[in-house]
Amino acid sequence: MEKKMTSGEMAKKAGVSQKAIRLYDEKGLLKPTGYSEGNYRLYDDAALQILEKIVALKQIGFSLEEIRDNLKSGEASDIKGALEIQLQKMEEKKYQLEKITDAIKRTLARKEELDWDDVAGIVQYVSADQSADERHWDALKHTGGELDWYVRIFQSIGLKDNSRVLDLGCGFAKLWRNNWTDIPKGTKITGYDIHGSWADNFAQFIPENEDTLPEGVEIKLEFADLEDEKTWKVIEETGVYDVVVVHYLDSEVKDIEAIVAHASKVVSEDGLFSFNGANVANWNNIFKETIEAIGEDASFIDKTIFAQTEKRQEYIFMMEKYFTRVESVLLPNFWHYTDAKEIVEKMKDYYKDHEKTIAGYEDKLISFFNDKIDQNGEFVLEARSQFWHCYKK
Repeated sequence: MEKKMTSGEMAKKAGVSQKAIRLYDEKGLLKPTGYSEGNYRLYDDAALQILEKIVALKQIGFSLEEIRDNLKSGEASDIKGALEIQLQKMEEKKYQLEKITDAIKRTLARKEELDWDDVAGIVQYVSADQSADERHWDALKHTGGELDWYVRIFQSIGLKDNSRVLDLGCGFAKLWRNNWTDIPKGTKITGYDIHGSWADNFAQFIPENEDTLPEGVEIKLEFADLEDEKTWKVIEETGVYDVVVVHYLDSEVKDIEAIVAHASKVVSEDGLFSFNGANVANWNNIFKETIEAIGEDASFIDKTIFAQTEKRQEYIFMMEKYFTRVESVLLPNFWHYTDAKEIVEKMKDYYKDHEKTIAGYEDKLISFFNDKIDQNGEFVLEARSQFWHCYKK
């Protein structure tokens, strides 16, 4: 007869505490195979194998609920799938930890007295950087083969040799990184941002790569708060600029008009002010046509279009206060999808307030997009991002 083990013996062999075994029993993960005359739990070798599996899965990050579900399935294929899911979760946690670690290092590197506002700032910057990164990687995934987005923006500005450029809220500075060797000769670029943002990374990048810049190109970075009047006194003292860039900043500041007003003072008479925001997304039209094609109500998209159009008019009115000529520049970008579910997820993400509505007819949407993908090999979404080129004359 096979010898039974007490919970203490089991715990010793598996390297866990008896308390852990009792917990696994309560959670329904590990049941005794019998009881002694004194009513103590007894276990056999099969139970030990289950316990070892529980310990292994717990070590690699599975929750007790996930372990219980896995034990119920009892299939190797389920284990493989569970491990793949767990790996993805751990990669996401790793990503989060790397972001937080980097933000803390950047804050500590300032070598000045810190307070609890700086800790709150770390959370803010991590969230902002993560959101930007997620959008960026999503774009890279679906725009492969297209012209790099920041190359497209760079080309639209049309920089000339020996230009003076002011980049407000430059951040990671992909506008310059992705066009590093194509910056016109003699260009002098000054970027402004705050410590604790991705601009800290750009500050390291500049000296490490400045020897590869075209002849006469100089790039420097100033750390200051653009919502502080003192910062603008310093900027105005530096003279005027041929090009002033304010990209992806409108959602990061409290008063974007104050930035535009200040910037207008330092743009030369023949200069360019490049600004973006208040986009009436072309995706609205594509998604509306799709929802109507499957016989569902798309009126919520009309409300989105109306709100975006109103904001667009507000921005135009604002810019016309400070510039004589305001030109709309719509830069196209094409997103390629071969997975119908990813398109639906994009739709849910874009219309967060209506996620449940979209989920209600998700199967019909997936069927619709699958048909398009089968017909054409892919489904292409054309995005058009709104940029504004403003001039004093």
